[in-house]
Amino acid sequence: MAVERVVVAMSGGVDSSVAAALLHERGHEVIGVGLRLPEGLRATGARAGCCGMAGMEDARAVAARIDIPFYVLDYREAFAREVIAPFCEAYRNGETPNPCVLCNVRLKFGLLLDMALGLGAGYVATGHYARVEHESGGGRPTLRKGLDPEHDQSYFLYSLTPRQLAHTLFPLGTLHKGEVREIARRLGLPVAEKPSSQDICFVGSGGYRELLAKHCPDSLRPGPIADSTGRVLGRHHGIGAYTVGQRRGLGIAAGEPLYVTRLDAPSNTIVVGTKNETYVRTLVVRSVNWLACDPPAAPLHLSVATRYRGSERAADVVPDNGLVSIRFSRPHPIVAPGQAAVFYSGDLLVGGGVVTAYTQCEMAL
Repeated sequence: MAVERVVVAMSGGVDSSVAAALLHERGHEVIGVGLRLPEGLRATGARAGCCGMAGMEDARAVAARIDIPFYVLDYREAFAREVIAPFCEAYRNGETPNPCVLCNVRLKFGLLLDMALGLGAGYVATGHYARVEHESGGGRPTLRKGLDPEHDQSYFLYSLTPRQLAHTLFPLGTLHKGEVREIARRLGLPVAEKPSSQDICFVGSGGYRELLAKHCPDSLRPGPIADSTGRVLGRHHGIGAYTVGQRRGLGIAAGEPLYVTRLDAPSNTIVVGTKNETYVRTLVVRSVNWLACDPPAAPLHLSVATRYRGSERAADVVPDNGLVSIRFSRPHPIVAPGQAAVFYSGDLLVGGGVVTAYTQCEMAL
């Protein structure tokens, strides 16, 4: 590709650092940026690897090493509005949200991309393990899985629009994690051996419940735990502290393990059942984004991922008045509303959306 001005979102981790370094090596005019998040939300201590102030200093050191400018942008208000507020609202509604999806589409490839284009840049780049194929002549760009199956992150990117993809670069998409660390060592980057972050970037050492207690305490109101017949078995500490499919931490003595099968927000009730009740046949998905094609008129037979690094399952993906029904041929483990369901054809990401409902079924165990 032609030499371009590229804005790289740098968190202070090895992946975004190597992404910036590779683009600089290829002759692009690279501008590194870090995003300042609201105070009190970021991890501290050993978990403060990326996104916090320590991460920003690491990113600044990398930028100095590879000789590119680096700026920290104040995204505190935008992050609170675009990520934290819907995160809390989802828990109030009995859902388990995926904030990384929102952060990608609204901030990194939303506000940041708009700023980059305003500065005359052609692209925003990140350290995601995914691949964008840009069509010549301005055709629809496509998103494919990263070649490292253990680190592919396309799942978190399903909600990007074709316009956003057209201005996006993922320099690590064809690399494996081990290769990325070797490049960091070769270039003498100070983050070459830095551990990868495994947690939601804005959740501190107290976990997401601490964040809910501060920003949406109404999601932590105690209430009843009942079985599918309505029989009350115990009390919970707030529906925001639980997720569908959860087994541990229910505090119920029963003859067999019980699992959360539904969170009923209007009645503030947690419904539990046996393992045999934790399977679904159909998912209903809202906020559907068709990335590789226009909304289809007929069902598609695709592979569906319902969690990051989870096994994909074959299913019929059936459009229905703006929603999508995912019909599995075999019982599928229950999926928490609010999670992403992403559709693939091979390594091509076709589309995805947010799970909003499901039809339970039983599976002989």
